[in-house]
Amino acid sequence: MSAFPKDFLWGGAVAANQCEGAYNEDGKGLDIEDVLPKGLVGDPTDEPTEDNLKLKGIDFYHRYREDIALFAQMGFRVFRLSIAWSRIFPYGDEEEPNEKGLKFYDDVFDECLKYGIQPLVTISHYETPLHLARTYNGWSNRKLIDFYLRYCKVIFERYRDKVKLWLTFNEINSILHAPFMSGAINTPKDQLTAQDLYQAIHHELVASARAVKLCHEMIPDAKIGAMILGVTVYPLSPKPEDMIAKMLYDRGSYLFSDVQARGYYPSYAKRLFEEKGVKLQIEPQDYEDLKNTVDFVSLSYYSSNCISADPTVGEPTQSNMTRDLKRNPYSKVTEWGWQIDPQGLRYTLNKLYDRYQKPLFIVENGLGAKDQLVPDGKGGYTVEDDYRIEYMKQHLLQAEEAIRDGVELMGYTSWGCIDLISCSTAQISKRYGFIYVDLNEDGSGTLERYRKKSFDWYREVIATNGDSLQN
Repeated sequence: MSAFPKDFLWGGAVAANQCEGAYNEDGKGLDIEDVLPKGLVGDPTDEPTEDNLKLKGIDFYHRYREDIALFAQMGFRVFRLSIAWSRIFPYGDEEEPNEKGLKFYDDVFDECLKYGIQPLVTISHYETPLHLARTYNGWSNRKLIDFYLRYCKVIFERYRDKVKLWLTFNEINSILHAPFMSGAINTPKDQLTAQDLYQAIHHELVASARAVKLCHEMIPDAKIGAMILGVTVYPLSPKPEDMIAKMLYDRGSYLFSDVQARGYYPSYAKRLFEEKGVKLQIEPQDYEDLKNTVDFVSLSYYSSNCISADPTVGEPTQSNMTRDLKRNPYSKVTEWGWQIDPQGLRYTLNKLYDRYQKPLFIVENGLGAKDQLVPDGKGGYTVEDDYRIEYMKQHLLQAEEAIRDGVELMGYTSWGCIDLISCSTAQISKRYGFIYVDLNEDGSGTLERYRKKSFDWYREVIATNGDSLQN
């Protein structure tokens, strides 16, 4: 018998900046992703450029009904998506929202609810209005707290009867690796001081806590959670020095969820800040605000890595996301250098649950690969993506093991349930979906949708509530 609870939330996940397109339609303002044509591998441009595939996306903005119908065919119980902040407040600091932007998400949520699919909404998913980056230097400026809360108040009021699951920030700890993309900080990364970075982090944490309080007040039957980048690391060797290196790396990453789930800065933060020369400017009210803790902790998990106290030891990872970490010689790797480690998911879930004793939610997990569209023998086309099925099957089996371990797991939304533009590389060739989108790197293609082999596989997983994973 499956260990997944009967009310387990099966589904998939996308982000507005990677799927919607229509970057300048119906009053939308520019956001920070509109000027990141190369993902994490390039610097922001002054204006949007034609080579930025995110500007076109997969045209979810005009095709959402078709796509949500496909999700319903798979049996989705939940659909994680983000609201593009700059569709609601094009500049971010206006007094009044953009009605056309609000209406678009009304229509999207209505379409989900028509099929019995719960929306799980990320309030800020790397889509901060570009104006806030250029005028205020993003989250390094305390004024963003009020801009964010104004935005939250508008969407909580508008969608209170349609959305009962919320996330405050996507992968909030990713600001350590990508301060512009994650925190809209316009200062070049090599010039950004630890003081300014951690002050920005503090502002985000206060904003998140205030959003939790506001959500509980405005939508009492809603749940609102934290979302962290689940960077799981192992010591490269049994050396005590490597174990300490792992401990310190974990603390740097879990600082965010520690505050969001516990309501205060952990004791180890004192030494961390002292050694980095950081003296946070904290207002008295901030301490009270931080006590508004999240209802659950969600995470992305794709891979694990190793860490060594000696940076000259070990083979570096081939991933642009984890250049400072080491490759695990016992793990296979994807085409993009991401290490495949299903058991690491079980380990991560147990570690987080032991740490917080709050419900967990896997809101991103999946395999990016170069899929090939082939005839399906029925006059159409498909993708024989057995490699994706195997990846997801093994990870779901480990999630089930975590449930048997005692972890309270709310749900699972696979990343990029339909092919998206990659966040890290801005490519369409790095595909995650159960649904293939006919789009090429040069922007050509029909944008037609085709079911991959994994489409039917995931439909069976959901229909059996995980029982089919044993086959």
